[in-house]
Amino acid sequence: MQLPSEAQLVRIFIGEADLWEGRPLYEVIVGLARQMGMAGATVLRGLMGFGAHSRLHTARILRLSEDLPIVIEIVDKPERIETFLPELDRMIQEGLVTLEKVTVFAYRFQEQKE
Repeated sequence: MQLPSEAQLVRIFIGEADLWEGRPLYEVIVGLARQMGMAGATVLRGLMGFGAHSRLHTARILRLSEDLPIVIEIVDKPERIETFLPELDRMIQEGLVTLEKVTVFAYRFQEQKE
C-alpha cells in the first residue's frame, strides 16, 4: 500500500476499561481499522492522565489504576479516514477524537514470503 505524502492522523483518547459490546474498545477500534484496510494503527497505554471529569488515572504503585489512558493513532488517506470516522462516533461514548493533517515521510515494509 502506498500512502500519499499528505495524509491524516486520527488520534483517539479513551480509557483502558472502556468497552464496546463486552470487548475492550481499543481492540474493537484496531480490529475495525484492520478490517477496513487502513494503513495501520498503534495503541499507546499512558502512565497518567485525566479527561473531562478531571479524575486522575495513574500507574503509580500506591494507586494502581485499572483504567489507564489509552491513545490510538491511525494514519491513512483522507478519504479512508473519512469513512472510518462515523464508525468511531458510533462506538465512543466517552473520550476525545482529534484529526490533523500530516506529512508522510516514509512508509516502508517488506513483502512477506508465503
